[in-house]
Amino acid sequence: MNRREFLSITAGAAVTGAFACVAHRQLVTPAAEPPVIDVPTFHASRRFVRTAFGRIAYVERGQGPAALFMHGLPLNGYQWRGALDRLSPLRRCIAPDAMGLGYSEIPDSQSLAPEDQADMVAALLDALGESAVDLVASDSGGAVAQIFVARHPGRVRTLLLTNCDAHDDSPPPALLPLIEASRAGVFADETLVPQLENKASARLATGLGGCCFTYPMRFSDETIECYLRPLVGSESRKRQLHAYNIGLAHNPLTAIESELRRSPALLRVVWGTGDTLFDSESPAWLDRTFPRSMGVRRIEGAKLFFPEEMPDVIADEARQLWSAAS
Repeated sequence: MNRREFLSITAGAAVTGAFACVAHRQLVTPAAEPPVIDVPTFHASRRFVRTAFGRIAYVERGQGPAALFMHGLPLNGYQWRGALDRLSPLRRCIAPDAMGLGYSEIPDSQSLAPEDQADMVAALLDALGESAVDLVASDSGGAVAQIFVARHPGRVRTLLLTNCDAHDDSPPPALLPLIEASRAGVFADETLVPQLENKASARLATGLGGCCFTYPMRFSDETIECYLRPLVGSESRKRQLHAYNIGLAHNPLTAIESELRRSPALLRVVWGTGDTLFDSESPAWLDRTFPRSMGVRRIEGAKLFFPEEMPDVIADEARQLWSAAS
């Protein structure tokens, strides 16, 4: 089944199929799970910084030049826990929660569109006293990172992107049913709440784990709670989640192509080939668009959220990229 067939099926059942995925042969060799920060430790280390956009939640580890880790939908900074553990000896590693996701506290009146998310990142870095940064980003966080690069070219030393929006693949077609369900105001209650109430369903092919994780059976109950519970904790948070999703309907990336072609940032792309959401041609587009690209590494069979499952890959690539930029 290809992505077009996927879209035609989910369009008829937009909510229940919003996280459905295409079957894909898994070619990644399973590896033992490395020790990483657990949910209670991550919650205990969370900080907040006040900005004009609200109280932004973040976790940080380490000292030195800043590295900012940007997650996508429907995750939060916990996605990057393994990378933070491995890279904190080299950087002040900062993992914020996007507006409308995770544990950031945002006024209902605040726009959650990707352009505003990029402005929030600038405000966050200002509040933390960081003028320049190494960006690591995935999924919709990758779109925000590219906007930030375009708007603040002098503030980005390096950019490490995994599977994410790129150019005209924003939003990817498979995301359209999710956006429509959010416009109808039913996505949170009809898609996320059932996966919280029956966490085993989140690990099925039609759930978040089965769709986006290479090893869905490792998608633990406490991780599901960490990601999904804050998104459905109140009617206000459900509205914000829907607003975040609706904000993805407009493509902000084609308008910044010329800025990306002039970017001084050193780029590296690491792409999971098992991802069925984003266009497989996108890594090549990113590679030829950024003038200082260090090429593309493809992880065979890895799905969208492989950075969480394979933190050693992210850490190794980041070390090489940062070393090349120094």
